[in-house]
Amino acid sequence: MADLKSKIREIPDWPKPGVNFKDITPLLEDAEGFQEVINKLADPYLGQKINKVVGIDARGFIFAAALAYKLGAGLAIVRKKGKLPWKTIGAEYALEYAANTIEVHEDAVVPGEKVLIVDDVLATGGTMEATVGLVKKLGGEITGISFVVELGFLEGRKKLGDNKVHSLLVY
Repeated sequence: MADLKSKIREIPDWPKPGVNFKDITPLLEDAEGFQEVINKLADPYLGQKINKVVGIDARGFIFAAALAYKLGAGLAIVRKKGKLPWKTIGAEYALEYAANTIEVHEDAVVPGEKVLIVDDVLATGGTMEATVGLVKKLGGEITGISFVVELGFLEGRKKLGDNKVHSLLVY
C-alpha cells in the first residue's frame, strides 16, 4: 500500500488555505496502480451478490464503474443537484470546505437491492452520509462503503454508523 500512497500527490492549500488536497490523478494514470486499487477495492466483496455499485460525483464514478464491471453489478450514480435528467430525490450535506446538494434518479436503486457505495476520499463524511440516506430511502440494502483514501483525522467514518467501511489508504 505504501507504493500506492507514493502515487497520490499532495497539494497544499487547495482548494482553500489549510486544506491539504490528495490528488489521485497520478494513481489513475499508472496502469498497474489503478488495477491494484480496483482489485483491492473489490476483494472484500468477491463472491457476494452485489446488485448495484453507487458512485459519487465525480471521482467516485471512476472507481464505481470499474468495480461494477469487476463484480458483475449495475452502476448507479449520485450527482450534484441539477445534473440528472430524470426524476430525482436529493439530500443536502456539508463537507470540509463547502455545502452542496446531491441527487440520484428515483429508480436508480430498487428496494431490496444489495448496494456497494464507492467514492475516492472519505473526509468529514458529509457526502457519504447523504448518499447512504438516499440509498436507504430508495430501499437499497447497503453491503458496504469503500474509499480509496480516508482522512482519518477528520473522523468522517463516525457519520457512517454501523455500515461496513473499507478504505485502502488512511492518512
